[in-house]
Amino acid sequence: MTVASHLVELRRKHENLSEMVEQAQRSPGVDDLKIAELKKQKLKLKEEIARLSAH
Repeated sequence: MTVASHLVELRRKHENLSEMVEQAQRSPGVDDLKIAELKKQKLKLKEEIARLSAH
C-alpha cells in the first residue's frame, strides 16, 4: 500500500468516525464514554494523517 492510498483510507475512516460522533451526540441514549472513545479514535487518525502528510 502506498502512502497516498493509506492516507485516503485514513481520511475515509476519519470521516466515518466524524459521522458516528455526530449521530451519537444526537442520540439521547448514547453513553458519554462511547462518544469520548469515538473522539479519541478520531484524534488518533487525525494525528496519523498529519504525521504521514508531513513526509
